[in-house]
Amino acid sequence: MHTGNDATPTRTRVRTVTVSAEQAGRRLDNFLLGEFKGAPRSLVYKLVRSGQVRVNGKRARPEQRLEHGDQVRLPPVEAGGETAPIPQARQAALCARVLHEDAQFLVVDKPAGLACHAGSGLRYGVIEILRAARPDLPRLDLAHRLDRDTSGCLVLCKSLDGLRAVQAALQERAATKRYLALLRGHLPVTLHSIEASLDITRDARGERRTRVAADGKRARTDIEDCTPCGPHSLVTLRLGTGRMHQIRAHARHIGHPVAGDEPYGDAAFNAEMAALGLDRLFLHAARIVLDTAQGHLDVESPLPAPLAAVVARLQAGADA
Repeated sequence: MHTGNDATPTRTRVRTVTVSAEQAGRRLDNFLLGEFKGAPRSLVYKLVRSGQVRVNGKRARPEQRLEHGDQVRLPPVEAGGETAPIPQARQAALCARVLHEDAQFLVVDKPAGLACHAGSGLRYGVIEILRAARPDLPRLDLAHRLDRDTSGCLVLCKSLDGLRAVQAALQERAATKRYLALLRGHLPVTLHSIEASLDITRDARGERRTRVAADGKRARTDIEDCTPCGPHSLVTLRLGTGRMHQIRAHARHIGHPVAGDEPYGDAAFNAEMAALGLDRLFLHAARIVLDTAQGHLDVESPLPAPLAAVVARLQAGADA
């Protein structure tokens, strides 16, 4: 029996939206999330990849940046299904990890295991949590991304002007991103940078993976410091480019994979580190420096206590 309390989904019609000057520069996926209120990110990606969303009559990519005047075709979707609210405790916990906030930027210390955004079966990520926690920031958006298993400095912008400024800084190499990683073995003292072109492929399960490929995109990772930790190395790395899984793929390429890295790492090394208490990827975004038209930003995140404990155990073993 149908009751008046049932929420009956309604289906929208095909419509075309013109991108305004204020919306220009936004990623297509974020633009669509604003148009399809309450729709899961997974649905947005499905609509784009299936070709149902068109930009100026052509197929598009979720990460495509929109321009003023672009015509975006929006397919019919079912509306009316409310998603469960994000728990208040989850919101409070992430807000407590804010490292820096000013008029333009918010920098959060992202914990390992939390994705930057929803999708692939995840109901929410950093951006959804902070938007729920900070309704006073309706235009809050991710300036860049970190892998789900990577912790550390993640920059969000409060306005489109701030977002454009950060994107320009990243493109013009006016940004410095430093990471701490525990790598297997001791690196050669003459190794100061890793330059190997990278390409994206898919593994047997259909997961996206990064591999070294001569015909891939240029990628460079600089080695700024290397501290012995028993038989292994705590390394400070600076990204010269920003490819997907760049550090992890480069570390594997030189034969010194990151500790706790299942897809790119070494099973025996991972087991050795697990015995010391490591239960995650040992990769931490320790510092980000940005010089933008909106101002200077320099934020650091300390090494998480569980990672510092692993380093201490390795060093204690070396001194024994």
